[in-house]
Amino acid sequence: MFRNIPFDRVNWVTSAFLIITALLTITAVPIYLYVCGWDWFLFGLFLVTYALTGLSITVGYHRLFSHKAFKAKWPVRFFTVIFGAAAFENSVLEWASDHRRHHKHVDTDDDPYDISKGFFWAHLGWLLFKTTPPPPFNNVNDLKKDPLVMWQHRWVHLIAFVISFGLPTLLGYLYANLTGALTPLEGALGGFLIGGVARVTCVQHSTFFINSLCHMIGKQSYSSKCSARDHWIMAIFTFGEGYHNYHHEFQWDYRNGVKPWQIDPSKWLIWTMSKVGLTSHLRRVSSEKILLAEAREAQAKYAERMKSFEADEFSGELLWDKAIQNMKDFEQRIMEIYNQLLEAVQEKLALSRSTLRSLRPELRKALAHLDYLTALRGNIARQTAVG
Repeated sequence: MFRNIPFDRVNWVTSAFLIITALLTITAVPIYLYVCGWDWFLFGLFLVTYALTGLSITVGYHRLFSHKAFKAKWPVRFFTVIFGAAAFENSVLEWASDHRRHHKHVDTDDDPYDISKGFFWAHLGWLLFKTTPPPPFNNVNDLKKDPLVMWQHRWVHLIAFVISFGLPTLLGYLYANLTGALTPLEGALGGFLIGGVARVTCVQHSTFFINSLCHMIGKQSYSSKCSARDHWIMAIFTFGEGYHNYHHEFQWDYRNGVKPWQIDPSKWLIWTMSKVGLTSHLRRVSSEKILLAEAREAQAKYAERMKSFEADEFSGELLWDKAIQNMKDFEQRIMEIYNQLLEAVQEKLALSRSTLRSLRPELRKALAHLDYLTALRGNIARQTAVG
């Protein structure tokens, strides 16, 4: 059973930590709740520490340090390296190095969490084994010059244990002493298990799901050049990181969810902090470039589907032929939209909001027709089979 496991390459410390915290979360936490009962303070402690840790990863580790999507004052930078460490996802330096290699070599052997090696590898497996030889930090030379980043890199494990386990345990103990709702031991243990262990497990696996699930399930509205996909459900648990297809196409944008209805608390927080002077130089892709990417992807999908639909066996069916003609009209309109946007981008022209608002529904309608045509083909095929 274990014959093919390269035990000489197993990262025993990381493996043990991931396994123990996961086991405690699914065993010790339920037992604690059964014996000591539900407590709203401990639940609130979980939510607050989850948000502080998760946002430090998304806002700090990811968008600030890895992609330089904005600039931040020292208090923001310090806060994110402290609470980001509490996620136990390594230091900023290591995290950013892995992430930059992921973007540069996505879906190849040089991608640290290459999805082509399977869900488990992308989600967790890549952490369990040491890379031979260890990858050099030659892609984070800018971060090596940052004293705060290097300070955190040296002390990351101490910071992680103090903030991730020590702080919740202390808060649980103080809460129990002040209120009497729990014994001091129950309060400290609850803080450790719920605000510490369970929170670490949930934050980590939420991050891991971006590497795994968001490269397997979801929409590719902006590009199909790589496996990255947008998944709105994951955006809820990762503070906006679920819009992964957009992020891979425009990785330096401080936003991941660019549509008004998309859930991206990290974007909202960065923008809000910019209004009080804590962040600045927020980098964002123009609306023209975003819509151009959508038009280019729609054009590619039409070209791919048209080849199969035009040669389909149902040619001659009145309804099918009419749908195909509509498809050709939509394809022509997409080409016109694409050329209009391409000219605007090349000439650095800013189209009016009304123009952009009129173009987006046309693209959505064209893509909806592709889905309709696929469904229509299935219906015709079933009717033919029954007939």
